[in-house]
Amino acid sequence: MATEILLSPPAIATESTVSDPMLFVDTKQLTVRGHFQFGVNAVAERNLFWDLAELATGNTEYNANEKWLEVYTEPGISFERRFASESAWFGKISAVGSYTAGTDAFDASNTGKVTPEELYLGYRTNFSSDWNLEVSLGPRILKLGTGMLIANGGSDGFERGALKFGPREAWEKAAIAKLTGRGITTTAFYMAPNELPSNDTKNLLNGLDLRWDGEQGEYAGLSYIHVLKSDAAYPKAAPGGNGAPIIIPNARAKLNALNFYGKMDGFDGALSNLSLALDLAYEWNDRIDLRAWGGRIKSEYTLSDDSWQPTLGYSYQIFSGDDPNTTRIERFDPLYYDGSPSTWATGSKSAMVFINSNVMSHNLSFRIMPTMRDTVTLRYAHVRAAVLRSPLQFGQATRLDFSDGLSTVVSGVTNAHLSDDFFIEYNRIVTPNIYLTAGLSISIPGEGIKSAAGGYAPNWKGGFINVVFNY
Repeated sequence: MATEILLSPPAIATESTVSDPMLFVDTKQLTVRGHFQFGVNAVAERNLFWDLAELATGNTEYNANEKWLEVYTEPGISFERRFASESAWFGKISAVGSYTAGTDAFDASNTGKVTPEELYLGYRTNFSSDWNLEVSLGPRILKLGTGMLIANGGSDGFERGALKFGPREAWEKAAIAKLTGRGITTTAFYMAPNELPSNDTKNLLNGLDLRWDGEQGEYAGLSYIHVLKSDAAYPKAAPGGNGAPIIIPNARAKLNALNFYGKMDGFDGALSNLSLALDLAYEWNDRIDLRAWGGRIKSEYTLSDDSWQPTLGYSYQIFSGDDPNTTRIERFDPLYYDGSPSTWATGSKSAMVFINSNVMSHNLSFRIMPTMRDTVTLRYAHVRAAVLRSPLQFGQATRLDFSDGLSTVVSGVTNAHLSDDFFIEYNRIVTPNIYLTAGLSISIPGEGIKSAAGGYAPNWKGGFINVVFNY
């Protein structure tokens, strides 16, 4: 009932609301806008996780062939109240309801939740002709840089449902201040993620981000992140890599991270359609003697003279793993990265298995646009372990427990080749507010996975089709 009231338009509509039904009020001093998202996603998987549950652990109860349906909705309302002094109050209220019908890849069945999403109030002002200050308090979405470490503030799947959709993004607690001017944005933050109740490790972090944006799409930035407190554990390789990993409780607490990100566009001549990007991260934690690193180089080239705008991309990304021959911890902590295939996923299917720690991958992509509404993208990833006999961690939920006989932490592999992933995706803009996406993928296990499975592992196949309404 409260949601219906929240989204009901006022009785009196301005001229603008006739063309935009979600624009409830639009005057010189006040704007009130409704927001609504709804999505349905049908998923089918065969030989989930290369059937390691049975082949590696002997568990015959886990069903490696599943079909399920995901649904989510996100209604909300936002406002901005402007003043003559070029200042304004603004805010937003939204909630996410999600549900999974059937049994998903992590064995969650017929489950879902309704949770608050964004619930913030903010104030912005221009204190000179060039500079703008904005502060906000309350749950809100925040992504730093390309999303290597700070992007996904909300958790999905398990008891919340919608594992693949992952509609939750906002941080559960957030105090954010931004100073913007002359192409430079400085962001200070104090945040806690919206974690699953079944896996709440009580994280709290703060930090600072400094970013410069150029006129041709180029940018450069540096983020500093400090984990104030956390109950999250780390796996450490057994001495010499022989035996089960050692679990270090509360290991993430007091972690520090520096993340540089940059992109260059607008080259001259034949390279005018080339873009180059670099991301680097260094982590340290003196409390547990941790030193870790990760990074990515990425390039894209577009044939802009062709009507289909073909774009070829290559990237290489690597994240350090723990060295079993040292007492120091070298395991990279990916924190709250963006795990979608177009950003920081290590492989298409393999990203459901391995978080961005102790893995590396070579990635190729080819994208065409037959029409302005249709896009087809082919992706390939060659995935390898960065360090042999060092823990590989299963699932972005980073749970250090056993689920249906399949450990979420693997002791390591003796052959670095983990998988080769192929993924073809089709996107169509049905209308400016309706989007259709379909995809087929296959993951071919490498020698490292085959060895862990006893010498043989089947190909992991899957597909999905979804429709999203966004107003």
